[in-house]
Amino acid sequence: MREDAPLRLAPVPWRPTPYMLRAVKFLVEHAAAGLLYDPGLRKTSITLAAIKFLKERRDLRRGLGLAPLRPCYLVWPEEARKWLDFSKLTVKVLHGPDKEDRLGEPADVTVVNFDGLAWLLRAEWRVSGGRRSLWWDKERWARLGFDTLVMDELSKLKHSGTRRHRILRQVLPTFQRRGGLTGSPASNSLLDLHGQAYCLDEGRALGRYVTHYRMRWFAPPFYGSRKWIIKPGAEEEIYARLRPLVRREAAEDHLELPPKLDNVVRVDLPPAARKVYDEMEDELVAALDGGEVVSAANAGAALTKCRQLAGGAVYTEDDAATNKPGRAARTHRGVRAWREVHAAKVEALTDLVDELQGQPVLVAYEFQHDLVRLRAALGEDTPAIGGGTSMGESADVARRWNAGEVPVLLVHPQAAGHGLNLQEAGAHVAWFTLTWDYELYDQLNRRLYRSGVKARRVTIHHLVARGTVDEVVLAALRRKARGQGALFEALRRRGRTSQREVTETKKPGHPRG
Repeated sequence: MREDAPLRLAPVPWRPTPYMLRAVKFLVEHAAAGLLYDPGLRKTSITLAAIKFLKERRDLRRGLGLAPLRPCYLVWPEEARKWLDFSKLTVKVLHGPDKEDRLGEPADVTVVNFDGLAWLLRAEWRVSGGRRSLWWDKERWARLGFDTLVMDELSKLKHSGTRRHRILRQVLPTFQRRGGLTGSPASNSLLDLHGQAYCLDEGRALGRYVTHYRMRWFAPPFYGSRKWIIKPGAEEEIYARLRPLVRREAAEDHLELPPKLDNVVRVDLPPAARKVYDEMEDELVAALDGGEVVSAANAGAALTKCRQLAGGAVYTEDDAATNKPGRAARTHRGVRAWREVHAAKVEALTDLVDELQGQPVLVAYEFQHDLVRLRAALGEDTPAIGGGTSMGESADVARRWNAGEVPVLLVHPQAAGHGLNLQEAGAHVAWFTLTWDYELYDQLNRRLYRSGVKARRVTIHHLVARGTVDEVVLAALRRKARGQGALFEALRRRGRTSQREVTETKKPGHPRG
């Protein structure tokens, strides 16, 4: 058995509910289709059911799945093994040093992480005649024979200027069918929708170019701002164009979920830390104890420094090999030096853990020095899932968590936001460092607040340093939640209307309406 393979149970029959059957029908009947379903609503098994049907009907030869790395390993193959109905489907993950050798192996669905797409196409930028263009191996792609595309976590393709989006655009026309799965399509604003819709229908719903999309439905940012403002009446126009392309289902409509409570834990900065924070916020430079100076190159960098200071520490150097004071923290970028400024938020978290009296709590952190200080306070052996955690380690930690063996689990939202089911033991999420990204925020919370949760209620704790950028971030998350909620409600309204119209037009002797 592979070291990253989770514990397998005997497969059981797949028992779809009516909304799942409607979703399968939608995927089968539409060559371009998106499922905007909350986590826990069985998007993967729904997709496998559609793939099985299309294969039996000989409308599918070979499918390509794009997903974040953890869902590649921990979701897609396991869903195929979990259900008897999909036992004849072969799902292969291509990642790691042997992926080239395994590429030729037969499979109904080949799953690759988004960053592996460049390898699959052998894509590279080339310069000819002074012009830079994207080259890809068309003969290799034709030999692979992919005719169906499934984009798991479609929101990873929301930015049309990214390398992965530009590469995927080259081969979109070669697929007969394209499907997308996500629970957070507009986590920041409706601007996020264009890139995702384009990957489904090549621009039929919202246009081919993001610049045209912005200019048609949004007003340009004012001087000194980067925020595009949606024009009056534009929301309904966008919703109307998306309705034929996607289906929306909410977890609370189909699952018996417990209440979800929000708890804000206010933390006051000590006077010395407040002085440092205010200097950084106002002057973009601050003096630490001992005379060390921390500076920010611009307002954006200062905002990041302020988020760190609100948590209790700040990076001081990009290179820890210098002789200046500071402690070293290893990150994916190398080794950086940092200084602790206060322990108020760490103490607030330890108090919260004590109050929970052993109830498991998921603690979200952002910066590497957060992880170091949290482990110093909670115990150096406190398990964590972060950027350097392997698939095997993640699966093992998740198993121990769900068995109730882990009272505190430290997680980075980018590493643990997708592909992990942690709902069997925990009922508390504590945000030590809040993220600006609503998708990461929502997805991590839904590691617990989803189908299978056994708790009577789930509580989301937000540790907020009073009078700091923490309060701004929390307000922004709530605003983004309302914006995405408006999109979902508009799509659900249309879905309810369509179902009612079908019911009202049914006639005796015509069971299908």
